[in-house]
Amino acid sequence: MAVKIRLKRMGAKKRPFYRVVIADSRSPRDGRFIETVGTYNPITVPAEVKLDEEKIMGWLQNGAQPSDTVRNLLSKAGIMTKFAATKAGKKPAEKKAAKPAAKKEAAASSSKPTTKNTVAEIKAYLDAAGTKYPSSAKKADLLDLV
Repeated sequence: MAVKIRLKRMGAKKRPFYRVVIADSRSPRDGRFIETVGTYNPITVPAEVKLDEEKIMGWLQNGAQPSDTVRNLLSKAGIMTKFAATKAGKKPAEKKAAKPAAKKEAAASSSKPTTKNTVAEIKAYLDAAGTKYPSSAKKADLLDLV
């Protein structure tokens, strides 16, 4: 049995509302379905999409094929990228905003600065190393302290 993740049209005439359903590919568009996994309301601005990510991931891992429109909705929600990552054997990357200070420390501790680095990067390296320098020091003077 080929299983599809597709839209089931609901709502009144000229006022569409869709349910995201798991259905047998042979059943009609608004006919029998296995499970409802979300909703899509294109009338609201912006369009309202509610998806049950765990159920969808389970169906995708079992071989369900999303329709083109549902694939676009899942991509915008980030579910397709997570599925591709789990399929490749990797854990899905979580979006975390790194603090600017943490970025500077990571850059400073990675390697010695060269002439290609900015003054701020060189100063961050010297701060991490605990080296004192005058605040008005030029780039060349800072590189000599490294």
